[in-house]
Amino acid sequence: MGGFHEVLFPIDVALGASGGPERVTEVVTTASGREERNTRQADSRRRWDAGFGVRTLAALSQVVAFFEERRGRLYGFRWRDRLDHSSGLPGAAPSALDQLLGIGDGTRRAFPLAKTYGLLHAPYARPISKPVAGSVRVAVDGIEAAAEAFSANASSGLVTFAEGAAPGVGAAVTAGFLFDVPVRFDTDFLEVNLSAFAAGDIPRIPVIEIRP
Repeated sequence: MGGFHEVLFPIDVALGASGGPERVTEVVTTASGREERNTRQADSRRRWDAGFGVRTLAALSQVVAFFEERRGRLYGFRWRDRLDHSSGLPGAAPSALDQLLGIGDGTRRAFPLAKTYGLLHAPYARPISKPVAGSVRVAVDGIEAAAEAFSANASSGLVTFAEGAAPGVGAAVTAGFLFDVPVRFDTDFLEVNLSAFAAGDIPRIPVIEIRP
């Protein structure tokens, strides 16, 4: 049975990859010509082709070694998305006020990390399960919490306040963080043609998001 390795895919290769979020939408056209659209998947799923980030034989060799250690599709791993790996705006350092995690009730101490996309029409709250260790900042009603007041699980994305430090009734709990995406290889076979690679053709290295 496969599991998850808390290890980051070679970041220089990942930052050159091509890909993004995917949705699954069923579209049915009725006899009147109107469309009915529905989805059975609440969360998007991201896909990348890491081959676009391979520019040297040394990088290719590094990816092959990483693939072998993961046993192909068997073990998941961390992936850094160049476009989207921060709770805040691209290029900005995370702020403890970036994302709303929930509202305190005086007893609840655990709040899962999430990042919300959109504002008015249909905001999407994306679960964040792989924050970068040491990057999580938390605030309660706009006041940043001391590091000893909470813990952030880098393997699950759960923020837990210390005993006696549960946010009060009606208090907004917010957080800022950097994060990785849990993924796996989407193939058990890496086809590498070195003659084609030398001529400029890149190998295809599919990677897909998972729920660890």
